[in-house]
Amino acid sequence: MTVYQATASAPVNIACIKYWGKRDTALILPTNSSLSVTLSQDHLRSTTSSRADASFEQGDRLWLNGKEEEIKAGGRTATCLAALRKWRKEVEDRDSSEPKLSEWPLRIASYNNFPTAAGLASSASGLAALVASVSQLYALPQSASELSLIARQGSGSACRSLFGGFVAWRMGERDDGSDSLAEQVATREHWPNMHALICVVSDAKKGTSSTSGMQLTVKTSTLLEHRIKHVVPQRMEEIERAIAAKDFDSFARITMKDSNSFHAVCLDTEPPIFYLNDVSRAIIAVIEELNRASIANGNGYIAAYTFDAGPNAVIYALEETMPVVVNAINEFFPQNQTFPDPFKMLNKDVTRPQGFNGAVVREGGWEKGAVSRLIHTTVGDGPRRLGDEESLLNEAGVPKTLA
Repeated sequence: MTVYQATASAPVNIACIKYWGKRDTALILPTNSSLSVTLSQDHLRSTTSSRADASFEQGDRLWLNGKEEEIKAGGRTATCLAALRKWRKEVEDRDSSEPKLSEWPLRIASYNNFPTAAGLASSASGLAALVASVSQLYALPQSASELSLIARQGSGSACRSLFGGFVAWRMGERDDGSDSLAEQVATREHWPNMHALICVVSDAKKGTSSTSGMQLTVKTSTLLEHRIKHVVPQRMEEIERAIAAKDFDSFARITMKDSNSFHAVCLDTEPPIFYLNDVSRAIIAVIEELNRASIANGNGYIAAYTFDAGPNAVIYALEETMPVVVNAINEFFPQNQTFPDPFKMLNKDVTRPQGFNGAVVREGGWEKGAVSRLIHTTVGDGPRRLGDEESLLNEAGVPKTLA
């Protein structure tokens, strides 16, 4: 008996040019284009298994990290599955010998190896993994950009997690969203020495969700319209040129300015939205001081910080300067969890730039645990097809963790 199943993993992506605001909430059409870096799945990923079987009862079922989630009619997951089924039916209509998978119920299990809803783009990698898994199950011929049209309707940023390297989400102009899709700007091999250090400031679920936050911003922020019309289009052009030229100074400057612009828009919302906390701002101070001292000594930028809708910092730096960043963050923000240091940065002989002023951090540094842990990773690849031995589902179509 043939078992129809597929397992895929998908990466986290962290935006340098932020997406914030929808012009169409149903189709998830953004008010501006955005650009992100895909992070390595060796450290951060979502894995999803999907199976279709005519014998399954109760319709489609979904488990996230072992807990069953309702697939609400008209909800985002249901919308994605309906679109994928439509494409699968087209395959079946062209070839009558194809099994009618589009008519069979699905069992889907997904697992994130990092905290969900804590500002680490879990919905983006999760929805991308779901679309990748089901599209593989259905043997769909669509390209990654075409699949991004569906992933976007599940979670806007998910469309960017269907590619590795450096990825742009073009906002598009059409009302039906057919031109609002993701495309790769550069592969991970183009700039392989780009590294990222994630400072997990809080594992807690954030107080204001991205969805409700951006809707409130669209309604009340006077700064948002200026950002949409004048700021982002220019920055998209500038950062794409910086990536093409591997110009880290320009990349860093644009990335930090856009993060600050995004959070300024959040503060301009009524009532204001506070995603950053005191620890977040202290991390900004350390990176700004490292850069100031380095530039004062005639050198370039050492690192760039960026914050999504949460307090966790993502710090981009090149492999040769990341040891300075890792050692500074490790000193000023001691963690609860021992830093695994996968790239052996703590063992290097590191000298901070002359003139660095440690007083930017409060006297004595921060208490242990203000940053709970560090995750050091690199630029990564797009979704991976995994073997049946890595399926999250058992023979009955239930997550193995529940069996």
